[in-house]
Amino acid sequence: MRNPSRSTDRDWETASTASSLASVAEYTGPKLFKEPSSKSNKPIVHNAASHCCLAGKVNEPHKNSVLEELEKCDTNHYITLFRDAGCQFGALYWYYPDTEEIYKLTGMGPKSITEKMINKLYKYSSDRKQFNLIPAKTMSVSVDALTIHNHLWQPKWPAAPKKTQTHK
Repeated sequence: MRNPSRSTDRDWETASTASSLASVAEYTGPKLFKEPSSKSNKPIVHNAASHCCLAGKVNEPHKNSVLEELEKCDTNHYITLFRDAGCQFGALYWYYPDTEEIYKLTGMGPKSITEKMINKLYKYSSDRKQFNLIPAKTMSVSVDALTIHNHLWQPKWPAAPKKTQTHK
């Protein structure tokens, strides 16, 4: 004897496939349509600066200026540049994934970062309040921070004024 539920399952699968094909046939939009990505990592970068990179009373003035610059900008994706693998804050950049451009918003670092300059990539974990190394070498919107190769840290960038010592 035939199992009636088995035959119903097959009908459902066939009907589902047929309706999928029909919906594809009805689509009249461009063939290479790319869904615009409006997802932003701004809240993640804000939390990372507040609770990890620039946490504490001693960093409060720097943190406030970085967060102020972050709020002024309306880009969807931001990247934190670390001075080294110790996750010491260097600068904040905006990132346009479509053109793969990374430009400095505020802080100490190069005006722009190219793919060849990138050393390591990081993702921020909000629940652990820490950055985790991503085992990849290619930029994407899933990246929240990066380091550049050490030899690229040059004294060409504007430095903080040094205090002069007075001899008595």
